[in-house]
Amino acid sequence: MGFLDALLGRRKLKAPAPDRLFAITTAAVTLDTSHGIRTRGAAAIVFQPLATEDFRQIATDMEEVVRGTGDETGTKLETVDDTYGYRWMVFRDPDVEDLAVAVNAVTDALALGGYAERVLCSVFAFEDSAGPIYFIYNYKRGSWYPFAPAAGEQQRSTERELQVKAKIGAELPLEPELERWFPLWGIPI
Repeated sequence: MGFLDALLGRRKLKAPAPDRLFAITTAAVTLDTSHGIRTRGAAAIVFQPLATEDFRQIATDMEEVVRGTGDETGTKLETVDDTYGYRWMVFRDPDVEDLAVAVNAVTDALALGGYAERVLCSVFAFEDSAGPIYFIYNYKRGSWYPFAPAAGEQQRSTERELQVKAKIGAELPLEPELERWFPLWGIPI
């Protein structure tokens, strides 16, 4: 940021580091061994598709790549469109690292095609004895946050989310502003 920008109150946002997505792979080990929070073997990338041929081709190519490498890694892929107009590319694999690689491949392909702004987030599913816990990666902020749904329709357990934050805060680059911990309802993983 230059002197004039500072003087006029303009701020340049720092681009998120792409390696922050992969922090989930080391965090998963700590979650499992130290806290009994285990992967559910599923992750997804959520994006808003465009009805352009270029965008469709990128999405189709990425599906083919993931399905093609799925024979080696064991990663399975399905796509789900939700009621809000977002597409979920859902990956299933017991290895969190394979899930992170698949999510990152789709993210990179969308970014290289000029569609990085269409990506909403990635979600990795975990659980413990109290139920599911989702770790959500916000690409625009370059940070993670936990989301713990509670019993009832569109209810969340903020207390449980804060407990998870206390357990894993050193392992993941967590979003410091709690008001940016947005819930995602109807997660298909």
